[in-house]
Amino acid sequence: MRIAATFAVLSALAVSACGFTPMYAEPAVGSSLRRIAVTTQDDRLGYRLREQLEDALAWDRSSTPLYRLTTQVEQNRRSLGRRIDDTATRYELTVKATWTLTPAAGGTPVSGTETVTTTYAAADQPYAAIAAQQDGEERAASELARLIRLDLMQALSNP
Repeated sequence: MRIAATFAVLSALAVSACGFTPMYAEPAVGSSLRRIAVTTQDDRLGYRLREQLEDALAWDRSSTPLYRLTTQVEQNRRSLGRRIDDTATRYELTVKATWTLTPAAGGTPVSGTETVTTTYAAADQPYAAIAAQQDGEERAASELARLIRLDLMQALSNP
C-alpha cells in the first residue's frame, strides 16, 4: 500500500514537471471552446444542433467570440422492417454534419465532417410517430455535438 502511494505521488510530480496541462484547464483548449459562436441552418434539426453545441461548448455569451463555427446538416431517413400492411416498423435516421471553424481575427479555417446514425420505432398514431422522429433527431444532434466538440478540441490543441 505504501509503495502504491509513493508511486502515485512521484507520478503526479513527474507529470506536473513536464508542463502537462489538462485539456479542460483554463490556459488550454477549454477557454477557447467557450468563445466559439455557433451558426446553423434555419430548420428544426439545425436549431437542435446549435442548442446542443452551445451547451457542449459552454458558450460564454458575455465575451467576444474568438471563432465562428458554421455547420451544414443533411439527414436521410430509411425504413427498416415491414409490417404485413407494408408499413415500416422502424426507421434509421442518418445525419451528416459538415462544420467549419473560422478564427474571428482571420486565419486558416478548419473543417470536418461527422455522421451519426440513430433508429426509432414507427408508431401507428400520428402524434406518436412525430414524437419518435423528433426524439431520433434530438439524439442525433446530441451525439453530433459531442463528436464535433471532440474534433474542435483536437483542432484547437494543435496550433
